[in-house]
Amino acid sequence: MTDTGHTGRQETAAPTDLPLAIELRGISKSFGSVQANKDISIKVAKGSIHGIIGENGAGKSTLMSILYGFYKADAGEIYIAGRLTPIPDSQSAIRAGIGMVFQHFKLVQNFTVLENVILGAEGGAMLRKAMAKARETLAALARDYELDVDPDAVVEDLSVGHQQRVEILKALYRQADILILDEPTGVLTPAEADQLFRILNGLRDQGKTVILITHKLREIMEITDTVSVMRRGQMTATVKTRDTSPEELAELMVGRKVLLAVEKQAAAPGAMVLEVENLRVRDEAGVERLKGISLTIRAGEILGIAGVAGNGQSELLEALAGIARGTGTVRLNGVEIALTASADGQSRRARGIAHVPEDRQHLGLIMDFTAWENVAFGYHHAPEYQHGLILMNNDAIRADTVSKMERYDVRPPIPTLAAKSFSGGNQQKIVVAREMDRNPDLLLVGQPTRGVDIGAIEFIHKQIVALRDTGKAVLLVSVELDEIMSLSDRIAVMFDGQIMGERDPATTNERELGLLMAGVAE
Repeated sequence: MTDTGHTGRQETAAPTDLPLAIELRGISKSFGSVQANKDISIKVAKGSIHGIIGENGAGKSTLMSILYGFYKADAGEIYIAGRLTPIPDSQSAIRAGIGMVFQHFKLVQNFTVLENVILGAEGGAMLRKAMAKARETLAALARDYELDVDPDAVVEDLSVGHQQRVEILKALYRQADILILDEPTGVLTPAEADQLFRILNGLRDQGKTVILITHKLREIMEITDTVSVMRRGQMTATVKTRDTSPEELAELMVGRKVLLAVEKQAAAPGAMVLEVENLRVRDEAGVERLKGISLTIRAGEILGIAGVAGNGQSELLEALAGIARGTGTVRLNGVEIALTASADGQSRRARGIAHVPEDRQHLGLIMDFTAWENVAFGYHHAPEYQHGLILMNNDAIRADTVSKMERYDVRPPIPTLAAKSFSGGNQQKIVVAREMDRNPDLLLVGQPTRGVDIGAIEFIHKQIVALRDTGKAVLLVSVELDEIMSLSDRIAVMFDGQIMGERDPATTNERELGLLMAGVAE
């Protein structure tokens, strides 16, 4: 047993009444001076669902990439079903009975389900014979594991949930006994996530072993038998799920107590800040992405936009931020703002709109530039940053960056460090500090905690609520339903570029929101 030091929790082995599917002994892996995995040992029982959680950079993905043959460990051994099994590449992993379902699916979109399943496993030149055999195998797998998918359907025509089933079928077709799933519910509706859990339970009941990588503690508690926690490249604990709690797991991940629930007073809405009427946006191909959106937000309230990614939320944020062009009417504090040629981010900022974009690395930061340069982006004309008529006062910007880093707990607090050198959570804090510290009338915030550590999630949530409490309006877009329900004062649900309905978070539930997210109206 290994004491983790902070919580007093001791590491436990996998259940002793079950044989082991996987045992990793002393796995270490470094990338240059960065040690991603340090002397990791873990046991996974056969016929179990084993969760692995940890903050960004904890080493979860590296460890699973070693198991699946993407990386070769610097030290350590892998045992599959009790036998020492070198895994130098992914083909070796597949031969060892390991399959992996990635967060971003590896499917050929214009191929059929059947073609995707047999791709790379055709079994010889007689393709027609292989296809017929694969069709029979798929029918049996669908019957045994509730993985019903039309084998002749083209993948791009399938829902995200059904595409995920195709990935699972691919692994099972290759006779995988061990399935690794990386953040499998990130793009699913609640109903699709529930269906996935039923499938995983069915796989376990049939003797398969499932390793689930996720940052969602609720899912860990709901679906896993055992959970391992990683922190800073090391394994801090492995516990039976029934013997732990979300609060304890969060503390094991971060090394301190974490407030999981968002603490906030009831909203006290004031004057109207944002009015959107019949907003329409077309993409470069002429496809209508927003189909007549209408909404309002008052001072001192958070309007959450729920929905599966790709249903117009991004276009809504971009139109309001001046990035995308649209038609319709948008008023800020009663004054109409431009939606066509004269619209841009600079004019929006001048009107009191701040924007934390969904993709911090492509829209929020220039990764090769320093933190202090990124803090000035979009606000470089601010009077406090000026030195004379045409020059920027770089010393003033750096001093302001140091102040922001301190107040927003950016680590390390080094303004001259390139943005790419910060962790994802600290990159997000730089963007949040730049936008929120300007005291905007309206904050547009997209996926505020995507890929962010649980400690940084707690901090960012507090900042959003604090801004609301100063009487500002917030438009929050997130695919995390827990985040939407805990932060929002009102919830609007988007599907296929339209608002399906609005709900009070105090009286609604995940099932009702999930139906709206799937396009099922009242």
